[in-house]
Amino acid sequence: MEFSIKSGSPEKQRSACVVVGVFEPRKLSVPAEVIDSAARGHLSDLLRRGDMEGKAGSTLLLHNVPGTEADRILLVGLGKEKEFREKEYRAAVATAVRTLNETGGFDGTIYLTELSVKKRDVAWRVRQAAMVALETLYRFDQMKSKKDEVRRPLRKLTFCVERRNELEIAEKSLLQGQAIANGMALMKNLANLPGNICTPGYLAEQAASLAKEHGLGIEVLERADMETLGMNTLLSVAKGSHQPPKFIILKYAGAKPEVKPIVLVGKGITFDTGGISLKPAPEMDEMKYDMSGAASVIGTMKALAEMKLAINVIAVVPTTENMPGGAATRPGDIVTSMSGQTIEILNTDAEGRLILCDALTYVERFEPECVVDVATLTGACVISLGNVVTGLLANNDSLARELLDAGQDAYDRAWQMPLFDDYQEQLQSNFADMANIGGRAAGTITAACFLSRFAKKYDWAHLDIAGTAYKSGKDKGSTGRPVPLLTHFLMARAAENGKA
Repeated sequence: MEFSIKSGSPEKQRSACVVVGVFEPRKLSVPAEVIDSAARGHLSDLLRRGDMEGKAGSTLLLHNVPGTEADRILLVGLGKEKEFREKEYRAAVATAVRTLNETGGFDGTIYLTELSVKKRDVAWRVRQAAMVALETLYRFDQMKSKKDEVRRPLRKLTFCVERRNELEIAEKSLLQGQAIANGMALMKNLANLPGNICTPGYLAEQAASLAKEHGLGIEVLERADMETLGMNTLLSVAKGSHQPPKFIILKYAGAKPEVKPIVLVGKGITFDTGGISLKPAPEMDEMKYDMSGAASVIGTMKALAEMKLAINVIAVVPTTENMPGGAATRPGDIVTSMSGQTIEILNTDAEGRLILCDALTYVERFEPECVVDVATLTGACVISLGNVVTGLLANNDSLARELLDAGQDAYDRAWQMPLFDDYQEQLQSNFADMANIGGRAAGTITAACFLSRFAKKYDWAHLDIAGTAYKSGKDKGSTGRPVPLLTHFLMARAAENGKA
């Protein structure tokens, strides 16, 4: 897909299709009014006859509109103007792009980016438009013998801004939006693959390809390396699998060497059966998404590399399968983590925290500015927050606020949950330093409490994406979240958020 930015009057655009909005009830947006004036009231006549009300999600495709240079004019319903916010804006762009892709025209010129969105500037509107457009056009069909074909698919999109002095910031925001969407696409491609293809070894290969493409540093630790380091909790999860575990380290150096790195840690369970604590059969196929944290940090590395952010970032991915078998870890087994703390494994299906805790100990060597781990960690988070927002817990409120703000700016929102010491009592064990589960109550919080015991030497935050990383049902698939949140967080840290 080719993108461009333009400033100009809509009726003068030579394009296969020009897109303008209509508010409910039957109110033309400013760009639509300009076309209506050039067309001597053609659009307003159609609205008066009831051809379109302006309801959100509705469209009306017009051919040969008088006074215009475009082949077609697409009217997109925006809903009520006073209720037009971020969600409605994104939905309108998605509707426009989806419809354009079905018209058979090669290009489209979109004037929705000129619309006013409360508390959102042109940089935000353009960045989001690029992200939404590429999200809308994303397809995962690489495992199908016959691909879904689109008749004359959309090849070019032009986003229009109202004033010429907005062109420079819009161009920059367009590149950012494309980079974020490309990172999301990489995450989706990895997460949507089945577990028999996307193994720990495959993840390592894809990380190596990304490193080669963008000049990143890469190191992959093998089982023997992990044994030498004492990563016994990670290895305990891997014992039941025939697939060898990997420990992937990706390094992006966009700032001076003396600038402390931000470390992203992604949970990489490429398939989670639950181990000996076997999961129920229904929907177990979705446990291929248990490496979404890993996919998200790899996707984020692609996005920041494309943006060339002035920041140092290290992505760490502990990855393995969690399988039952004669060698698999049993409930009641006790292992010694890399940190030296002992853990009684009461439930082998609480394995994500076991691979993350060794990773959190390992990253101490980088003397990080801060550490953010990302994991599809607990079903309890889905019960608490549903599929709307990501769970956020942190040992530093300032870091938590940064991530919350980044989520708001990216429209990839998170919600902070408490990390009070009182919850630590639920992890008590009669036989080890701690248990790996704390019971049904406050499951998301006690999982984060477990991780916090291994993150005491730096500022740390935990993102539980169990409810937001993928969708079930007829729309089953990876969402690409929280790549937008993470990249906006890094953009803000690098002072490259498009507002400077």
